[in-house]
Amino acid sequence: MKVVKKENFSLEEKKALMQLRNNEYPIQFGHETFHEFEAYVNAILEMKNYLLIDAKKEIQGWAYTFFRDNEIWFAIMLNYQIQGKGYGKILLEEIKKNNQNLNGWVIDHENDIKSNKEKYKSPLKFYISNGFSVLKDIRLENEKISAVKINWKNNK
Repeated sequence: MKVVKKENFSLEEKKALMQLRNNEYPIQFGHETFHEFEAYVNAILEMKNYLLIDAKKEIQGWAYTFFRDNEIWFAIMLNYQIQGKGYGKILLEEIKKNNQNLNGWVIDHENDIKSNKEKYKSPLKFYISNGFSVLKDIRLENEKISAVKINWKNNK
């Protein structure tokens, strides 16, 4: 597996990313149409993308950073078949190399369901073990998500 930094995606890559997002995030975050997914991606400011590509040149993971509310934010998603094998850490380390401070929203419960009908497993422990602080008093609560803010600062 290798990490590839990308600015623009081919149509096939966009479709693979939509599929990955729809499969790995809770069902309420899914995009029903390709047009809906494209609108979502196009609305993200200063997006920097990192793809985890396997030997068959297929996308197995996607991380991206973006600018929101005067801060750098990020998201990571991995094919469930390779989770727990160190690949998330590889993507995370890649985005840490290029940033001094990262923010994210993390679902901190396991009440949500994925499109395959399995429970969405909270990645909160993963982020804590990789140097993130949990800002317990800062939450995002709405009809789609219940999440806590996490933050990482480069202390070097």
